[in-house]
Amino acid sequence: MSYDVVMKNEQQEGEKLTVSRRWLLLYAGVAFNGLVGLALATPVIRYLLSPVKRDAAYKSWITLGPVADFPLGETRLATFINPFRKPWDGETAGVTCYVRRIAAAQFQVFAVNCAHLGCPVRWFPQSQLFMCPCHGGAYYADGARASGPPERGLFTYDYKISDGQLQIHAGQMPTLSNTAKLVTIGNVKGKSQCTG
Repeated sequence: MSYDVVMKNEQQEGEKLTVSRRWLLLYAGVAFNGLVGLALATPVIRYLLSPVKRDAAYKSWITLGPVADFPLGETRLATFINPFRKPWDGETAGVTCYVRRIAAAQFQVFAVNCAHLGCPVRWFPQSQLFMCPCHGGAYYADGARASGPPERGLFTYDYKISDGQLQIHAGQMPTLSNTAKLVTIGNVKGKSQCTG
């Protein structure tokens, strides 16, 4: 290696490196695109990982109150706190349902949402009907469809009585997909199973 080449290398190492405007904008653009990509990827990743989340709240039993608070033959409005509440939910963490006592230890607990589009239904004791104000859906006292656009009756919560308290399985809003079970259809040729 010649003396001139060694001197040039030493001079280049001693000089300050300057960043041109072009390189600065390139680095800023790459950083900005990385942030935007991260912002777009976060909800997608959360959605893909959602089945892995803890499901303790889905399996929770919520107390509605003592059994004595629900007289025989009456339908009452009850309120419970959503097990998925966040600190900022405030009053919206309260969820309502209707409780109908049929016998001493037999209840029906209805979701307040209409089976058509989810509008909140109201109970009218004079006519013994649940009425939906949005599209005119009506339900009998037992939650069965009376008239209007809903194609089925009101959704019901599973319930149990524990230490004199009425409890409901309130981790999820009851829907067809939450209560569907595998059934065998017996009146067709061969063995056919479907969810329903």
